[in-house]
Amino acid sequence: MTTVHRRVQVSVLGSAEPGSRAYALAGEAGQALAGLGITVVSGCGSPATRVAAERALQANGLVLSIIPPDQMPAPDWPATVVVPCGMGDARNLLMALAGDACIVIGGRAGTKSEVHLAWLHKRPLLPLVGCGGWSEELPSNPPDERGNSPILPWRSVAELQANLRTLGLIPGG
Repeated sequence: MTTVHRRVQVSVLGSAEPGSRAYALAGEAGQALAGLGITVVSGCGSPATRVAAERALQANGLVLSIIPPDQMPAPDWPATVVVPCGMGDARNLLMALAGDACIVIGGRAGTKSEVHLAWLHKRPLLPLVGCGGWSEELPSNPPDERGNSPILPWRSVAELQANLRTLGLIPGG
């Protein structure tokens, strides 16, 4: 009998505009996660989170998309599995909890909400630094003083992979 194990899941949170370095790294991160056998969790609501999902799918990876409305998206939505939760912004809790860790890219108010929820529930945070945006501030300004989870910044996919290895999330790593 074959034993089946749950795949590692990593949530991709944040925003970055096409053409930016952060956007390019979001796509590279999605591709790298898929190559490592990690399921990408992405709402696909911003260009950065969508490109991470698209690149993960192009690399034959799995993508779980948790979306705010209660209706299924168009058939070309970049996901393997879609969960239309009908919870509006309360969906941010699902995004924070669905990952064994959360990658944070740039970000605005919605991203901050997801990050704070992830922090409260002790999910490791992997903020992209060196590209501007709110994620840049996270390593030196955690959500509060509790030290609930590691905050491991990254500037390249190689650094992201090293951080995932440090967290024990890379299979066989």
